[in-house]
Amino acid sequence: MNKQLQLLKAPLAGTLILGLLSACAQSPAQPAGQAAQTNAEPTKYPIQTKETLSYWIEMNASFLGLKSTLKDVPFFQDWQKNTGVTLNITEIPNGQSKEAFNLMLASGDLPDVVEYNWLTGAPGGPEKMINDGYILKLNDLIDKHAPNLKKYLKDNPDVDKMVKTDSGSYYVFPFIRKDDLVKTTEGPVIRKDWLDELGLQTPTTIDEWHDVLKAFKEKKGVAAPLSIKGKPRALESLINGSFVGAYGVVKNFYVDNGQVKYGPAEPGYKEFLSTMHQWYEEGLLDKNFTTADTKSLDAAVTSGATGATIGGAGGGIGKWGPILTAKEPNANLVPAPYPVLKKGDTPKFGQKEFSYSGASSAAISAKAKNPELAVKFLDYAYSEEGYNFFNFGTAGLSYNLENGYPKYTDLLLKNPDKLAPSQAMGLYIRAAGTGPFIQDKRFIEQFYAMPQQKDALTVWKSDNDKYALPPVTISLADSGEYSKIMSDVNTLVDETSLKIILGALPIDSFDSHLAKLKSVNLDKAIQITQKAYDQYNKR
Repeated sequence: MNKQLQLLKAPLAGTLILGLLSACAQSPAQPAGQAAQTNAEPTKYPIQTKETLSYWIEMNASFLGLKSTLKDVPFFQDWQKNTGVTLNITEIPNGQSKEAFNLMLASGDLPDVVEYNWLTGAPGGPEKMINDGYILKLNDLIDKHAPNLKKYLKDNPDVDKMVKTDSGSYYVFPFIRKDDLVKTTEGPVIRKDWLDELGLQTPTTIDEWHDVLKAFKEKKGVAAPLSIKGKPRALESLINGSFVGAYGVVKNFYVDNGQVKYGPAEPGYKEFLSTMHQWYEEGLLDKNFTTADTKSLDAAVTSGATGATIGGAGGGIGKWGPILTAKEPNANLVPAPYPVLKKGDTPKFGQKEFSYSGASSAAISAKAKNPELAVKFLDYAYSEEGYNFFNFGTAGLSYNLENGYPKYTDLLLKNPDKLAPSQAMGLYIRAAGTGPFIQDKRFIEQFYAMPQQKDALTVWKSDNDKYALPPVTISLADSGEYSKIMSDVNTLVDETSLKIILGALPIDSFDSHLAKLKSVNLDKAIQITQKAYDQYNKR
């Protein structure tokens, strides 16, 4: 191990390889009081193998316009070099993973490793995916071949609780947000310089947002005061983007005093749709929001064609801000609070992710030719060396140690090719996105270099995570029925909501919409989710 890595040991005490296991160590997969049957030894990297692993993954948005294939991305080249394992990568275009995933399941032809949100994106949930023979239950494989992940989960029982099913099945190598600092990433973004010019304050209520957007349209001449990325799933982008929470609901399940509720069936959702329709009719919401993709949103923000959007602090403010100020030196893109209805209220739903929420975690296909090799390959990310590599890249290239602190180089922060930090980081590390690894807060401390980005951490943050549904899993007995119900429910909600916003249906049709939801057994899905929530709390 080189000197650079040795100096990084201190913050990684929970993930050290050496001395992880003993003959009497317990596996997190074992019931309490039972000894783990494991002969796991730390894997020596690079692994000496000529075998290739097939790997399925969605392209990160930061690569758009930079690299057409992951084979040309330095991180993926070095990941294979460091582990000794060659990857045959299937790349899914950004924003198309859900559709591609469902087609892959239907074909039955799965690669060795699939990086996806198996918690919320897989029909029926992870237990059904295991039972139906799509992916492997990983308990024994982790015991025998993944000492790094095993040690981390043993040392962090709160995370261990999240990354397995109620029956105790491990199903992925997870993406883990290690610290609170990396759990707040997205929210409303607005042109503060325009607000100042017009004598307006940063909006905090829905009514204030309406007035601000109207002023942008009438006094700044902006055709699309509020723009969002609507492609490929317009409703998901709009609703997950902050405004629906003002009405006390979300576009999915949430918890209120221990009771599971479904947001689109609550009265507040109807009010939200009514407001969005009003904004659309008044030209405050981009008329083309249903078809806007990443590239068109980037162009709208950086050209001044819009004054507000939904975005991340890194890939949003960090990407758009420098481009915008290069054209307009006084431009100032800042985070705005998640709105409320009544002035002075605290947002019920701000943003604070769980340590594990399912995002971009890696499952091993039941058809994997060599699952042991896949496990060893993935376990690298949870080792000391792999942890550093995923978060900071290669010593001397993307970071240097300064008094024991991994400091990113100008290659990432002041890229010589004029790439935004989010783009440069996307090429050399994975901490700027998600994936099967543990995210370090020292990434965000440097990534959020602009004051507007640092402000976002507090402006968007919410401690009201008591309302968020934790990463529950649906039981195998309920998974088939639940999957069928929610497929019908999601289709109804998406179609009806968009039609109401666009004016194809009157807002009064919401009541008949609720009747349709009841007819496809939404109440049963709520009961199943309540049972899953209660079981989760017993883990």
